[in-house]
Amino acid sequence: MIDTHELKKRDLYLNKLIAFQDTEPVKVITGIRRCGKSSLLKLMAAHLKENGIADEQILEMNFESYDFRNMSSDEFYAYVKQHIIPNKRMYLFFDEVQRIPGWENAVNSFRVDFNCDIYVTGSNAYMLSSEYATYLSGRCVEIKVLPLSFTEFLNFFGFEIKESKSALGGIRKQIFDKNGDIYEMNDVFNAYMRFGGMPGIADVGLDQEKSLVLLEGIYSTVIMRDILERENRRGQKQISDPILLKKIVMFLADNIGSNISVSSIGNTLVNEGLLEDGRRKGTPSAHTVQAYVNALLESYFFYEIKRFDIKGKEYLRTLGKYYIVDIGLRNYLLGFRDRDSGHALENVVFFELLRRGYDVSIGKVDNLEVDFIAVKPDNKIYIQVTESMTSEDVRQRELKPLQKIPDNYEKIVLSMNTGMETSYEGIKSTNLIDWLIMN
Repeated sequence: MIDTHELKKRDLYLNKLIAFQDTEPVKVITGIRRCGKSSLLKLMAAHLKENGIADEQILEMNFESYDFRNMSSDEFYAYVKQHIIPNKRMYLFFDEVQRIPGWENAVNSFRVDFNCDIYVTGSNAYMLSSEYATYLSGRCVEIKVLPLSFTEFLNFFGFEIKESKSALGGIRKQIFDKNGDIYEMNDVFNAYMRFGGMPGIADVGLDQEKSLVLLEGIYSTVIMRDILERENRRGQKQISDPILLKKIVMFLADNIGSNISVSSIGNTLVNEGLLEDGRRKGTPSAHTVQAYVNALLESYFFYEIKRFDIKGKEYLRTLGKYYIVDIGLRNYLLGFRDRDSGHALENVVFFELLRRGYDVSIGKVDNLEVDFIAVKPDNKIYIQVTESMTSEDVRQRELKPLQKIPDNYEKIVLSMNTGMETSYEGIKSTNLIDWLIMN
């Protein structure tokens, strides 16, 4: 068990939980394994204690613990009932609750039978499927947890940004560690792009060998336990081939940010020699590949993004894109090397937009593409992502789709090297790192 004083703050998510404290909905915290859900439960329990809730009013159960192994939903209900204190409000924390068959019935009964506030975590979107929603009659709110943002990465490693005036009168940002040593912003960002944002990296340090062991453990657990084992428990036999699953993972990881049709994945794997056509008696069907891709989406390993026709104002069925939940996991799968860095930067921007509460899609305008349309009820931003804006050809390519959009919402090009200009006909050119560390 981690002592609460060792827990690093995740205020973005903790504040959301606090906002829903003592409201009727069950708080469901979702996200890939080891992204910090258990720590978030502990942070919430610590917050309650700091605000006068007695220890005996808080019940914490982690279903990955041997203590609760093979517990039935009836035993789960009986255990919780035994710990309920009459005439007191109880706070119930259930970690990885989906490991209990029929957990939905028990949790719904707690909500009805006891004076309680319920928080659960799960590593698979299947738990929020229609079956789950039926049991809880829509009375749940989902808090989606992602690996560390770049700002959180700095905090977890004890880095602090300080600004000073440069010789030319501009502002220069530098990063200091706990010992007062100075780092260039780009160097620390490169470490983030290399190691990724799984919180456990902060425990092992920026050490390639140790981080690979950590990432391998996360990958194996997601693939073996959250996908293959879960299929077994559900009595499904559709996703039973670990080799095919690994090939699809590798394919999607290698093609983040590229237009992909699921029906073409099987053919591509065969054509590239990644699947042996003869041994398998042909290519896996599009239906099979889709089932494997869906399982990877359900386990929060990959996220899909749809295309939106800006002028036609409608979502398109064709050619979505996939992004991997953590760039460190991609490096573990494909090796540490400078590969496809433009799409890797896109990957980071996509998840940052999700953290900031935007709905995100790819934009189509005539026959051109806008990397991201980020929408909130009261706001919309069009974003292009590129490594550098110094070349005239790149500038033309990145600006042209934005110039064609016939509305006045904010348009931004994010890049590692913005060149001298900060604006082109109202389109902002912004340094990507500066954008990531904006509050």
